Amino acid sequence: MAGLHSLKSFVSNDGRKLSIIVFALFFSWLLAFPFEGQVLYAIYARYHLDPHSMVFNSMAAHFIGLLSSGLLVKNLKAAKRLMLVSIILCMAGTSVFSFLPSIIWNISLLTMSYLAGACVAAWGYYLQSFTPANERIKTAADGLIYSNLLMILMNTVAIRLTPYGGLALSILILAGALFFAVKLPENGQVEATPGDKEDSKPVSPIKPLAFLCLFIVVITINSGLMYQVINPAFAHHEWLVSWYWAMPYIIALYIMKNLPRKTNRSYILYVGIAMIGFAFIAFMSLDRSVPSYLLIDTLMLGACGICDLFWWSILGEMLDFGDNPARILGLGLSANVLGVLLGGMLGNAIITNEIPPCNPATVALVVVFIILIILPLLHKQLSMLLKDHAYLTVFLEMSPDKRIETMKGYNLIERLTERESEVVGLLLAGRTYKMIAAELSLSENTVKTHIKNIYSKYNVQSKSELIQVLMEKDHSVNR
Repeated sequence: MAGLHSLKSFVSNDGRKLSIIVFALFFSWLLAFPFEGQVLYAIYARYHLDPHSMVFNSMAAHFIGLLSSGLLVKNLKAAKRLMLVSIILCMAGTSVFSFLPSIIWNISLLTMSYLAGACVAAWGYYLQSFTPANERIKTAADGLIYSNLLMILMNTVAIRLTPYGGLALSILILAGALFFAVKLPENGQVEATPGDKEDSKPVSPIKPLAFLCLFIVVITINSGLMYQVINPAFAHHEWLVSWYWAMPYIIALYIMKNLPRKTNRSYILYVGIAMIGFAFIAFMSLDRSVPSYLLIDTLMLGACGICDLFWWSILGEMLDFGDNPARILGLGLSANVLGVLLGGMLGNAIITNEIPPCNPATVALVVVFIILIILPLLHKQLSMLLKDHAYLTVFLEMSPDKRIETMKGYNLIERLTERESEVVGLLLAGRTYKMIAAELSLSENTVKTHIKNIYSKYNVQSKSELIQVLMEKDHSVNR
């Protein structure tokens, strides 16, 4: 009874953790079934059917769903409604595959893929609403880690036991997603601090988002090549592939998530890009033995974990620069799907000799070279948009006492009242109006008044300008 009470308390009060659970459950089904999923492949194989053409079509439907979600969803309540409808229909559509093959399979797969895209993009409202901006890398990492662990479970059951066991488990996981999605709050969307809104005016997010989408498309071409070229080459190691395939991805996510905030992740990103090139070189140089698979998969999926968390976390930060998180997240994730789709088509053409003989490693290295050209340009655009991000990560790493000491050194505390000092400390730590009000037992209007007075005392108009004052003082002190 105590455990049940704790669960009820958890689902009632922690919107962030609840949203991670819903995402992980639903996304694991997506990875295991319609999106190049091994459960789907196992069911098609049972009837000696080739699923590749339908998988490409389902990915295209998923792409459209991601792009159109922003048109269907305008607020948190609508996002929850869309997610509930999508999960219910996906449960029904998945159940269709327990019957004999028919045209209904194709219709269900396309419908589910579209709804899955719309549902995942709609989740952007919950990512923005219940996770502070500087913490979204952890929420994204948790969602991806748990979803991949569940995907491994479904794949293992489908491959090692029975395809219909994997199918039944995937339906059960969708039922779990529905159970927790019902508990999702319909309100409580955080209000951006003044700096969030004002900072988005001088620097438009359109150009940085365009560069980020280009980066995502190009780098995930290699993921599409992996699906069509690398994975089939090691399909004979059925048992090993069923569980090990995503393990390097999960480990990379876990390591990246738990790095100290001061760690410069850009260097690790370059390492990840290099790992992709080495993975394809190893694929073309080595045999198809177990040691070769372990090396190639570790390099490739470890790199995917590093790169995926990079752009997932950046997309999370960008959600505050628009009035529709579903549109921004959907656009970014659609770039991912487009890259996988293009890479898959290219890999399929290479395998079937529909294009002149081409070495997949050569294609992959060309992609890596293009990424290395794009990355500095992307970094420049992101630095202009998220100019306070680096400072905030360093500030958050400090202990509360160290934060106060630092602010005193910048002559912040002396000008402020005790309450204003508490407010500015939480503000600079990435808290929103509602969070500050809750922590200090104040009304939101009182918090707004305090922040207005703080800005007036330092002659600034936004949080980013206040941070800029701190950074300028920091540079002058260090000189």
